[in-house]
Amino acid sequence: MQVNKTVRSLALATATLATLVAAGCRQDMHDEPKFFPQRGTTFYADGRSVRPQVASTVARNQLHEDTYFYTGLIDGKEGNVMPFPVTMKVLERGQERYNVYCTPCHSRVGNGEGMIVQRGYAHAGDFHTARLEAAPLGHFFYVISNGYGAMPDYSAQVAPVDRWAIVAYIKALQLSQHATEADIPTNEHTAPLASIAEKEGLPASFAKPWTLPATATYGTPNDQSFVLPDPGSSASGAAAPAKTHSPAAAGTTAPKQ
Repeated sequence: MQVNKTVRSLALATATLATLVAAGCRQDMHDEPKFFPQRGTTFYADGRSVRPQVASTVARNQLHEDTYFYTGLIDGKEGNVMPFPVTMKVLERGQERYNVYCTPCHSRVGNGEGMIVQRGYAHAGDFHTARLEAAPLGHFFYVISNGYGAMPDYSAQVAPVDRWAIVAYIKALQLSQHATEADIPTNEHTAPLASIAEKEGLPASFAKPWTLPATATYGTPNDQSFVLPDPGSSASGAAAPAKTHSPAAAGTTAPKQ
């Protein structure tokens, strides 16, 4: 009698468990409702699973009508014009973005000796070389967008409009290294970099030529700076001797930092 009761209890428990399992084992994930290309559907009144594009909408990355603005290239070549007027607001934005993303490698004055370079990273491009001073504006935009050598691309971090602002600021940095008193508006105050450094409480060496520390590496066979050949030249890049850089000559206007 006791055995029969135990069997019945086990059978009831098994049936209950089977019912719960069956109730929870639905096929929604296996037979998920979805549309198949070129198949009809009863979900929409017109019976089409492929829906027409919503009016006045543009898919992501399909609004690039101004190709130069998004690539820096004109007919496959680097252009040399800004896609919008350069104002002081644009330069200030470019400086702010440059200081965030570019100074770790290129430094505040663009000589390629930023803090991580001083700690052993590959030497960055020096914007004050003859090659980069003559480079078109589109070159800098293209490099920021796609990377170059050891430099990764910054297309995900910096929007196109900010990349162009950085390009404008780089050109301002280049001009600052060759500025003369005649280039300064009459109502603007100028001061030697040495006096600015002293006023800011910086060491006297701040205004002197910079030398690359021994911990830095170039990644070239002879551990010297790699110089790219001029456009159209068949010669391969050669390593150039190390040099010192002066952020601004004494007596000239210091770039805004």
